[in-house]
Amino acid sequence: MPRAKNRVASRARRKKILKATSGQFGKRKNSFAIAKDAFYRGGKYAYRDRRDRKRQFRALWIIRINAAAREQGLTYSAFISGLKKKNVTLDRKTLAHLALHEPAAITKLIELVKS
Repeated sequence: MPRAKNRVASRARRKKILKATSGQFGKRKNSFAIAKDAFYRGGKYAYRDRRDRKRQFRALWIIRINAAAREQGLTYSAFISGLKKKNVTLDRKTLAHLALHEPAAITKLIELVKS
């Protein structure tokens, strides 16, 4: 009597991985052994880059805040330090949004820090 190998589950497992790699180039999309490696490696990159994206956005916000502050004759560090001394609790994301979309508001904050 032949050994039962549970084809339903193993086929489903392979289909899941091949479906996930369907848009890739070459054998990565249709050869299970190669697609499996691409799938797991892609997962590692996705995990790492979800954390890296947060760092990149913080750096972008700091650049935008610094540019707005320097237009008014103030450095980024002096601006942030001044906000903390005045007990203004706006985060960098909000400050960057103000610097980009509402220059009048950021100007008022800079004047508050300068005074």
